[in-house]
Amino acid sequence: MTENKSFLNAMTVLGLLLAIGMASAAFILGVQAKRAVVGQQSITVKGLAEKPIKADAAEWMIHISVASPTQAKALTDVAQTLKLVEGFLTEQGFAKEAWSVDVESLGPHYEEVIIGDNYRQVQSGYEGYQNIRVVSKDLDKIQAANKAFLQLRSQNQPVVAYEPQYLVSNLEEIKMSLIAEATQNARVRATEFVKQDGATVGVMKSARQGAFYILPVGGTGNSGGGYGGVYDKSTIDKTARVVVTIVYNIE
Repeated sequence: MTENKSFLNAMTVLGLLLAIGMASAAFILGVQAKRAVVGQQSITVKGLAEKPIKADAAEWMIHISVASPTQAKALTDVAQTLKLVEGFLTEQGFAKEAWSVDVESLGPHYEEVIIGDNYRQVQSGYEGYQNIRVVSKDLDKIQAANKAFLQLRSQNQPVVAYEPQYLVSNLEEIKMSLIAEATQNARVRATEFVKQDGATVGVMKSARQGAFYILPVGGTGNSGGGYGGVYDKSTIDKTARVVVTIVYNIE
């Protein structure tokens, strides 16, 4: 009897120990599972940064186009017109090093004539072409020269001046500074989203840069363009903008 009683007591104790062990294991596994699920939660937010910038250089293109009866005459006329343009640039205060001249080119010149009841393009001599490219960091001088260029046009010279292109030289530096600011902005947004649930923003899981915009002041950046977004070259005062998309863990 004594041996049976001792055996029953031992089995009881063993059962209790097994039950406690199983309950503890279940609790530990449950906590680990909960942490694993929480670790898999994430939030995706966009961060925005922008700042005003100014162009610090300009490129201005002047185009010569003459029509002449022969190729030789076309080349001569281009050369004479080029001298007029270079004289004009000198009068506007540009040093010789400020402009470059493309190689002249030739092509057929066509005129529209009526043959029977139809309009036809008929070759009539040749055209000579040449481009002069002015590059300067003196934006006021470029603007003044662009306005004064009407003087040559009023003399019936075969020249056309395109609108100046206003450029920003340190685009990469601007972009990197805005990416840093946009990343900070994304974390602030993520924190605002999750704080109502008592959660916190954890480590960054992934990040992707969106378009890089160089916009005119007040521009929206809805249209496409260079630099992965928009690069406005028509204005001196601009706005630089970067958007990033970041995925954070939620803890």
